[in-house]
Amino acid sequence: MSKLLVKPNGTSGKVIDVTPESAGWTYVGFTLHKLSPGQSVSAPTGDREVCLVLVSGTADITAGSENFPSVGKRTSPFEGKPEAVYIPGHSNWSAKAVTQVELAVCSAPALTEKKARFISSEDMSQETRGKGTNVRHVTNILPETDPTADSLLVVEVITPGGHTSSYPPHKHDEDNLPHESLLEESYYHRLNPPQGYAFQRVYTDDRSLDETMLLEDGVTALVPKGYHPCATIHGYDLYYLNVMAGPTRIWKFHNQTEHEWLLKQ
Repeated sequence: MSKLLVKPNGTSGKVIDVTPESAGWTYVGFTLHKLSPGQSVSAPTGDREVCLVLVSGTADITAGSENFPSVGKRTSPFEGKPEAVYIPGHSNWSAKAVTQVELAVCSAPALTEKKARFISSEDMSQETRGKGTNVRHVTNILPETDPTADSLLVVEVITPGGHTSSYPPHKHDEDNLPHESLLEESYYHRLNPPQGYAFQRVYTDDRSLDETMLLEDGVTALVPKGYHPCATIHGYDLYYLNVMAGPTRIWKFHNQTEHEWLLKQ
């Protein structure tokens, strides 16, 4: 199995746990908890900021001295926008499930003092990108235009069955602004219906990294560098939750030259 593919460890509790140490990188952390009604999870943020995303279900969230009751309205990541809570560094958070919950914990280095904030679905912009079978639908949870965070960039994408996304292939692995930013990235994948599958390739220009992964429901793919397009098969929609972070909170990517002509169609 590819070292870039993280499969869930069980069906309840902490099923995914990606740390900078386990991933072999510097910035991005991603954890996924599956909770039954009444179950709780809590953690300190330490020197990292956190964005809790209700992938599905409803939970009561506490962040420091702030209480955010009944966060999350959807029962599936394929049902509209999520809700989320931002928690700054040097704080604590807890979540108690009201319903069955799938809770994503996205983290990156905290650099300044911030305040906890509820991010409602109404605060999240949506856009459709691409043409033809490259159309995909994007929800901006914590984009670079939102000053709430120091390092985190968080976004959801739904790619319809038979379509591609993160395509034409692009990369963001060089700290070379204003041309390109260095951002590590994780992809948490879900499929609808769940028995489907998709593919993701992660590769560099010199092919020193070149891996193609089979994506099944619930896996996480890691993108330390290189291009990283996805493709889902006919009949199965692909959802993914992206977490990005790097030395500068700017998403500036470089398209692979050989495929850039697709943007002119």
